[in-house]
Amino acid sequence: MNTPIQAVLQKKGYRIFLRPFELNIVGVRSDSVKPNSFDDAIYVFFNNSEGKLIEHKFSATTDPGTYWLKNPMNPQGTAILKEGQYLNTYGLGLHRGKYMALVQKRPVTVLRDYDRDAVLDFLNGRPDTGLFGINIHRASENGTTRVVEHYSAGCQVFANVTEYLLFMNLCERHKQLYGNAFTYTLIDQRAINRESKKK
Repeated sequence: MNTPIQAVLQKKGYRIFLRPFELNIVGVRSDSVKPNSFDDAIYVFFNNSEGKLIEHKFSATTDPGTYWLKNPMNPQGTAILKEGQYLNTYGLGLHRGKYMALVQKRPVTVLRDYDRDAVLDFLNGRPDTGLFGINIHRASENGTTRVVEHYSAGCQVFANVTEYLLFMNLCERHKQLYGNAFTYTLIDQRAINRESKKK
């Protein structure tokens, strides 16, 4: 039976990976335009060796923190990852040379939030495609981080380090079986809400 997330992926024509322990990594962006909070989620689901669906939901942010909205690294504005599916775009590697994460290997499309306020511009940003270091990593190396701030300049960031370590273990298993290529899909919470109402 399809979950609402799977229904959204199918409706959009996105790939769903079905081989044992082959990861589906899906970011779900909340309705909120309030920055600096871990109010989004990253879902990881896969079939185990018996064909049973296993799903994890992790607290995360898919948006940049207030610090980088006000102090963009790029003169065109801070990067907000655009919704979509990025096939084989990520691989295990070092985030900023420090610790293992999923690092961007192929181009992604971001929206440039250029007005330097503390409001997320999902609709007005200018699209920009390229290699920007939009990685999937953790916030603090201890416990659960409450405020995004410096931890994301457009990256997809886990709030809790224990959840993140579980995610890294799942990624290692995927890599051993299928190579160092991971697909990341970003969708909107409203699309899931619509599918949930149909159930």
